[in-house]
Amino acid sequence: MRLFAAVLPPEGVTQELAAQVAELRKLPGADALRWTGRPGWHFTLAFYGEVDDGLVADLSARLERVAHRTAPFPLAVRGGGQFGHGRALWAGAEGDLGSLRLLADRAEAAARKAGLPMGEHRRYKAHLTVARSREAVDVRPYVAALDAFTSRTWTVEELVMVRSHLPVSGVPGEQPRYEAVARWPLGAAG
Repeated sequence: MRLFAAVLPPEGVTQELAAQVAELRKLPGADALRWTGRPGWHFTLAFYGEVDDGLVADLSARLERVAHRTAPFPLAVRGGGQFGHGRALWAGAEGDLGSLRLLADRAEAAARKAGLPMGEHRRYKAHLTVARSREAVDVRPYVAALDAFTSRTWTVEELVMVRSHLPVSGVPGEQPRYEAVARWPLGAAG
């Protein structure tokens, strides 16, 4: 199954971001982007790709230990940026980014210890993808609009393993579906 570890913003935060994205979609050229929906908004910590069923139990046990070793921390959605010359438009984060990076590093290390090939390690960049494009798009006006956005702050209290179901219908604009398959409380909460 196709898996990743993530932090999921709470409903109130996704509502605030949805209102901001609705404003972004009114900007000229917004139809050149494929906008992600609220069910797909998450901060990916470590992407595992296709994971053999035989490795899921070990990965889960290791992620549970990661969660218990990581204290809850404050986070907010803040600002934005782009990857790939406008191929991905994202909202960023503020708060205890050190703890978020540590959680991401630990989630990646858990996968390596469980036997998953993780490729080259990259420094973690907190982002929540709000739109994509197959071609380069000038997203500077969207990034500028996101610069003024900050959601309410919440306390991250869990690590989530998410399964992604890629579109199969062939219908243009179909979004992947995401399913939380395991949740572990952070720190003393567990």
